[in-house]
Amino acid sequence: MTTLDQAPPLAGRREWIGLAVIALPCLLYSMDLTVLNLAVPQLSAELRPSASQLLWIVDIYGFMIAGCLITMGTLGDRIGRRRLLLIGAVAFGLASVLAAFADTAATLIAARAALGVAGATLAPSTLSLIRNMFLDPRQRTAAIGIWIASFSAGGAIGPLVGGVMLEHFWWGSVFLINVPVMVLLLALGPFLLPEFRDPDAGRLDVVSAGLSLVAVLAVIYGLKRIAEDGIGWPATLTILAGAALALLFLRRQARLKEPLVDLALFASRAFSASLTINVLGFFIAFSSFLFVGQYLQLVLGMRPLEAGLWSLPSAFGFIIGSMLAPRIVGSVRPAHVMAGGFALAALGFATLGAIAVLPGPLTIVAGTLLLSLGLAPIVTLTTDLVVSSVPPERAGTASGLSETSAEFGGALGIAVLGSVVTALYRHQMGQAMPAGVSTEGALAARDTLGAALAVANGVAGTAGAELLALARAAFTRSFAIMAAISAALAAAAGILAATMLRDIGGGSHHADDSGPGGGVPEPAVR
Repeated sequence: MTTLDQAPPLAGRREWIGLAVIALPCLLYSMDLTVLNLAVPQLSAELRPSASQLLWIVDIYGFMIAGCLITMGTLGDRIGRRRLLLIGAVAFGLASVLAAFADTAATLIAARAALGVAGATLAPSTLSLIRNMFLDPRQRTAAIGIWIASFSAGGAIGPLVGGVMLEHFWWGSVFLINVPVMVLLLALGPFLLPEFRDPDAGRLDVVSAGLSLVAVLAVIYGLKRIAEDGIGWPATLTILAGAALALLFLRRQARLKEPLVDLALFASRAFSASLTINVLGFFIAFSSFLFVGQYLQLVLGMRPLEAGLWSLPSAFGFIIGSMLAPRIVGSVRPAHVMAGGFALAALGFATLGAIAVLPGPLTIVAGTLLLSLGLAPIVTLTTDLVVSSVPPERAGTASGLSETSAEFGGALGIAVLGSVVTALYRHQMGQAMPAGVSTEGALAARDTLGAALAVANGVAGTAGAELLALARAAFTRSFAIMAAISAALAAAAGILAATMLRDIGGGSHHADDSGPGGGVPEPAVR
């Protein structure tokens, strides 16, 4: 048993090589969230999906990931994290082939759903493996920084790789990228990755798994509908239904002898506070990246690949911030690092808020670079605190909850802050409309910037150019106001982080925190 008087063993070459292996599926996990966007025009022309089907093709992957994370994390604790990872790799590879050669929209939706379920095994199983492979706190923080950087790298290269593939091959080729990586994982994983599971884990409660799946899906779906269509009864009722199911889930966990999620984990302040801060970080981050893409393409008129290139500094900033976090936290408390990160993020948002007076891509690059450098250490440290503050045999559950909090925070941020941008845009567009624009066209132009561009292209004379300029200016001002709000939220989140985690030590040394994660017990090895 490792004690506070005996330093935990250091990871060796095998563990670090194993970390490189498990970083590969994490890279694909985030690539698949972005790469499809470039293929939409080609697959739309070939498969001819309806508007509703196209939305499901794009969204179902993220929905299924969010809904299955908790269950998959807990399942890894029961059957073994390596076994779950390898099963997920097989499923991910097969679903990728099915998606690549789908000949109908329905088949592609089903394949994307299967990809989401398989993808939900990757993040919690790899993160929980890191918890057990790297027992030394400083090494574990560094490993988690590399793990998070792999997601950032996938998000950065996804549009670029997708663009290159689509230049030379058909739309399905973007899915076949996954196959060789999964084959490599299946070949090396059994030799480089150790197996860990909870030897005392009970049976998986299927009812709890179903409740968590439907509850998370309902809430995420409702928030997405609000972000796209505004607040309405269907979306609101969906969210309320999801919240009601979540309450039933929690009540069931409190009564079960062998719950899907042990609620006693939340007694650890490091665990519960880190989850809260993680939600806040993703809340303020996701909406900004969404509207940055729209600004680059719809306001500045960039092609998707060009916009992706201008977004690379932000991705590299996140990678650098993730890698620097372990070095900083060695001598500075996590609370202070997070407070400083939120302050830097607030400065980045303030820079984006200047877009109305300093338009252009350089303002975007400067703002998003500062934002990424600030948020990356926060994500790294909250993730580290979550998985390090629980016993190793519960690392899968903790990993699933960590990833679910990120998905929920991002969806909530897009819904709330996205609704703010939409409301501001519609208000400004309702003030005036160039002569020569039809009533129907004016209504469409007031709805979204994309619709305004489509209307402007169909209006003859100077009215089209005037409408285009009006819509772009309205969106830019709305984006600037949202960025200013986000800057204030980031500053407030920094104060909250400094307060909630003020007694948590640096370098993952928070084992004295009261709760079920106290101490650093030996891993449960099968």
